[in-house]
Amino acid sequence: MKIQTFSIIAGTTACNASCPYCISKMTPKQGINLERLGVNWRNFEKACRLAQISGVTTVLITGKGEPTLYPRQITEFLEKLKPFNFPLTELQTNALALGKEFEKYQKYLKKWYELGLTMVAISIVHYNKEKNKEIFTPNRDYIDLDDIIEKLHRIGFSVRLSCTLAKGYVDSVEEIKKMIEYSKKLAVDQLSIRKLAKPLHAENKEVFEWANNHLTEEESISEIKDFLEKEGNRIMTLEHGAAVYDIYGQNLCLTDALTLKPESDTLRQIIFFPNGHLKFDWQYPGATLI
Repeated sequence: MKIQTFSIIAGTTACNASCPYCISKMTPKQGINLERLGVNWRNFEKACRLAQISGVTTVLITGKGEPTLYPRQITEFLEKLKPFNFPLTELQTNALALGKEFEKYQKYLKKWYELGLTMVAISIVHYNKEKNKEIFTPNRDYIDLDDIIEKLHRIGFSVRLSCTLAKGYVDSVEEIKKMIEYSKKLAVDQLSIRKLAKPLHAENKEVFEWANNHLTEEESISEIKDFLEKEGNRIMTLEHGAAVYDIYGQNLCLTDALTLKPESDTLRQIIFFPNGHLKFDWQYPGATLI
């Protein structure tokens, strides 16, 4: 068995964004709620060892909520990871807390850099601030994303923009071109685009319906793929089908949000939950290793 990514769930279901398509609300909670529980460090070490012997090169700290609301736990995870010496360690975040209280988080960010964090991946839906506000912070101002990216670069981090493709937002070749232009302007190291996810069995009907009503048309997805193949240079194809391009000098990965590929013995990722469970898919409770 080969594993590509080792995902670690930090924090609780608490989140400071209001995303109407929240994938975490559509997939099982797997024991995560608003109550912060202790981490099963015994099983965490087992998960690290499994990841290590299965060829994992990338660790992703993520959450069922927003992980940066629990900065001390992120520090603890990074400290526990250090002996295993994984080459690439990433943090997935909406960056809202960083934008609101950067001075508070700066000491944590510098510590995380020292502990081996290499990439900060920021979730967005658009290059336009007002469009991001509609999704993430409809009742308050959205963050100064340009400023955050500059500050993260100054510390030494690579930055990825993870853009969800949704109808009425980035949903066409022209919008992709503008997204690439925006990323290049900010010297973003990686741009990742993925169509809005809709699991087969949704836990939250309201969120599921919003996602279902904002799915990018398959014709548009096909046009985007054709554009990337014609205008870009495919420089890597990952095991789970994601394609990485160099397009106009920008690194761009076209991928999707769900994880299962049952016909292969290569797992896209394993997912560690604080209660000690180790899963290999977000939406099926039976996808359990520990």
